[in-house]
Amino acid sequence: MPILNSVAQIVAKPFPQVISPKARAVLDHVNVGVLLMSGAWFWRRNKRAALGALVSGGAALILNLLTSYPGGAKNVISFRSRREIDLGLAGMIATMPEFFAFKDDEEKKLFIAEGILMAAVTELTQFPPSATERKRF
Repeated sequence: MPILNSVAQIVAKPFPQVISPKARAVLDHVNVGVLLMSGAWFWRRNKRAALGALVSGGAALILNLLTSYPGGAKNVISFRSRREIDLGLAGMIATMPEFFAFKDDEEKKLFIAEGILMAAVTELTQFPPSATERKRF
């Protein structure tokens, strides 16, 4: 599954970075909603997929709240650093079906699509140049 995320990154790389930080915040919160609602939707028919969706949605929500961008509650993670974290999170979400052992079920399609979508959105986001960013420790 991470191979698909890498393909999404390569395909999106030549396109201009058109997603502003504010639009990115909105997309991130919509993504959290999709994952958490999917967890509720999957609960009756596939508890493993539901748990994977809830873990993924929870991780994405925490990341959104800790990022220093519009929509973030605390300025713990710089927006520039968020790029690398997002790519890791996309890979994690795409591998949830294997981790929670439901890779042969229909629900895996959501996780693959989410991973690809997150990688593509990350590549299309306007991140500040690293030279102008403050270093945080």
